[in-house]
Amino acid sequence: MGKIVAGVGTSHVPSYGVAYDTNQQDNPKWAPVFEGYAPAKAWLKEIGVTHAIVIYNDHGTDFFYDKYPTFAMGAADEYPIGDEGWGPRNLPSVKGDSDFSWHLANSLVKESEFDLTICQQLEVDHGLLSPHPFLFDHDPDWDVKTVPLNVNVLQHPLPTARRLWKLGQGLRKAVESYPQDARVAVIGTGGLSHQLHGNRFGHMNEAWDHEFLDLIEDNPEALIDLPHDTWMERGGAESVEMTMWLAMRGAMTPKVKKIHRFYYLPMLTGMALTVLEDDTTEAA
Repeated sequence: MGKIVAGVGTSHVPSYGVAYDTNQQDNPKWAPVFEGYAPAKAWLKEIGVTHAIVIYNDHGTDFFYDKYPTFAMGAADEYPIGDEGWGPRNLPSVKGDSDFSWHLANSLVKESEFDLTICQQLEVDHGLLSPHPFLFDHDPDWDVKTVPLNVNVLQHPLPTARRLWKLGQGLRKAVESYPQDARVAVIGTGGLSHQLHGNRFGHMNEAWDHEFLDLIEDNPEALIDLPHDTWMERGGAESVEMTMWLAMRGAMTPKVKKIHRFYYLPMLTGMALTVLEDDTTEAA
């Protein structure tokens, strides 16, 4: 039977990929990132994660403003590395599990009434790939099977924070009804505070970042009715990506245990990671 064994919220900063690919772990500017993710990677390996559902947004690699679905799920056994303008990264294609993906899709559409675009061909970009090597081994191949779940957080109308919360609840129902063994990490990506254009270029809000990290752990329902303009006012226009963390949190039990948290604010964006597991002590 399928089981959610971890919830992960992580930034998907594109420069993560550059730092990783050029072995910047000893660079004082990047060492905190490598050190911050190392305990998460070790723990995910220790608990035996077999599948990762990654909620992310494509940045023009496979979808663009002329055709951008609200929700699009990969249903393939392999996802090529997309070219974001400087050639594909030197990583193996991301391994999928089409049987698992189709089960999730059927459950989300039929049981939870989510209208998905199903992608049997899909290239993945930094929205998924920036944190992935920091969390999972990939030499010579990835040690997890991944389901890419793309969310439109770029072009209005955007799904609400509450809709992302409900997506997470639907994912939990879908995973738990999967008849085969699967130990699943649900990963919500994006943010934290940042704005990359306009008069507020470079806007960051460390206080809001920390408040968000506290709320996503202890009181996520305080976030689900915030309108998009509030997210953007507090964290910058692009920080509306943070709503994707709510899909991860909605897939967890109401109370969770924090395994690890990391935060770093060196330049342009708050970088963060939180790792959670279900707390079933009250139910017991």
